[in-house]
Amino acid sequence: MKVSGRIALVTGAAQGLGKAFAEALLENGAKVLISDVNAEAGEATLKAFQEKYGENNVMFVRADVTSQAQMEAVFQQVHERFGGLDIMSNNAGIVGEAREAWEKTVDVNLKGVIRGTNLALDLMRQDKGGRGGVIVNTASIAGLMPVPGGEIYAATKHGVIGFSRSWAKNPLCVDNGVRVNALCPSFSATAMMPRADSADGEVGKYIEEHGVMSPEYVAEGFMDLVQDDSKNGAVLKMVQKLGKVYVEY
Repeated sequence: MKVSGRIALVTGAAQGLGKAFAEALLENGAKVLISDVNAEAGEATLKAFQEKYGENNVMFVRADVTSQAQMEAVFQQVHERFGGLDIMSNNAGIVGEAREAWEKTVDVNLKGVIRGTNLALDLMRQDKGGRGGVIVNTASIAGLMPVPGGEIYAATKHGVIGFSRSWAKNPLCVDNGVRVNALCPSFSATAMMPRADSADGEVGKYIEEHGVMSPEYVAEGFMDLVQDDSKNGAVLKMVQKLGKVYVEY
């Protein structure tokens, strides 16, 4: 897909990977709605993007991906402001394993992706008046391997991969010009990454052995999944010391 002139929506875009994805899209000529639950960070990111890419090319809407009503309002606004949707990045995610937190992790990381994908399909599907498009769901390398101590997080990311691959093969996508891919980055330099010197033994060892990616590098993989029309149902694993590796099933 040629990105220039396209319309994109990125969740969890106030900082970290989502911010890097949004900037990569803007650099390539897309109009982008950035969404995040953190209004203060979102407004700051919006201001920086507008100064660099123009006020008419980017907008911010505060929304919680766990809220159906808030997410419906986001999609309504991207349609009203920009005229449709071509690229969807379901990127919002959190870490939380404690008994009082694990359900929210599932709500954000898995149910939020499901909600965002379903709403994006409603705008993209050609049989519903859309132009087709591409959905990239942010999973994690934790969706491809066991993660002792991170069982809930791993479960959500395994779920994102299975959900994405299944939609990619569904005739409702295939026959209506919609591709669905999953991005599986390892550790990257964002607020979610534990410090290597304070991480648990296995996590610290993994960080030392495999390295830490910049958000900008992960965004290169994201853009590959957006721009390469041959990628549908693709699962792209990214690790600093291994590079980009497509998972074979």
